[in-house]
Amino acid sequence: MSPRVVVLDYGSGNLRSAVRALEHVGAEVLLTADPEAALAAGGLFVPGVGNFHACMTGLVAARGPLIIDRRLAGGRPVLGVCVGMQVMFEGSTEPSEAPVPGVGEWPGTVSRLSAPVVPHMGWSALEVAPGSTLFAGVEQERFYFVHSYAAHTWEVPPPGDTFAAVEARVTWATHGERFVAAVENGPLAATQFHPEKSGEAGLTLLENWVRSL
Repeated sequence: MSPRVVVLDYGSGNLRSAVRALEHVGAEVLLTADPEAALAAGGLFVPGVGNFHACMTGLVAARGPLIIDRRLAGGRPVLGVCVGMQVMFEGSTEPSEAPVPGVGEWPGTVSRLSAPVVPHMGWSALEVAPGSTLFAGVEQERFYFVHSYAAHTWEVPPPGDTFAAVEARVTWATHGERFVAAVENGPLAATQFHPEKSGEAGLTLLENWVRSL
C-alpha cells in the first residue's frame, strides 16, 4: 500500500510540481490545508516559495505550526523544502513590513547569502552528511537551488527540546559562503534546494524519504 503524503496547501507556490514528483516515486498524494488530513498522513510535505514572512503568515493562517509541532511530537515525518526549510528555524532577517517569527523547531536565524551573485540560482554540489538516509545513492549528485537566504550555522537544540537528544545529519553547500543545504533530525527533515526540480537525483531523494515513512 502506498504511503499517504499530504502536501500542505497554505498559499505557497510550486505545489503541482511537488505533487507530481511525489506521485512519481510511489506516494499517494493529497494537496490540502485540512488539519486532520495533515495530522493523519504518513508524511507531511511543507513547501515554500518567496518571502519568509509571507510564507509564515500563510502557514499560521492554515495552523501549520501547530500541525507540524503535533506531528513531530508524535514522531511523524515532516519534510520542508526551500522556504519550507527556512521556516523551521526561529526567524529570518529577510525584509518585511510585518516580520513574523518562524516555527522554531530549530534554533537559529536565516540570513542573506554573502555572494557575488544573489539569488543563488542553479545546480550545486553538496557536502553530504555521513549516514544520510535522504541522500542514499545520490551523494555525489548536484541539486537545484533558487534562494537568497539560508541558515549559515547549525546549533544543537537546547536541552529539553524535542530533538535535543536526536543526532542531526547536516548537509552543506557553498555559494559565496557555506550554508545549510539539508538537515535530517529525527522525524523532521528539510532541504534548501528543490528536490522536485532536481531531476533524477531529486526524485531519488524523495523516493528515499517516502520509503522511510
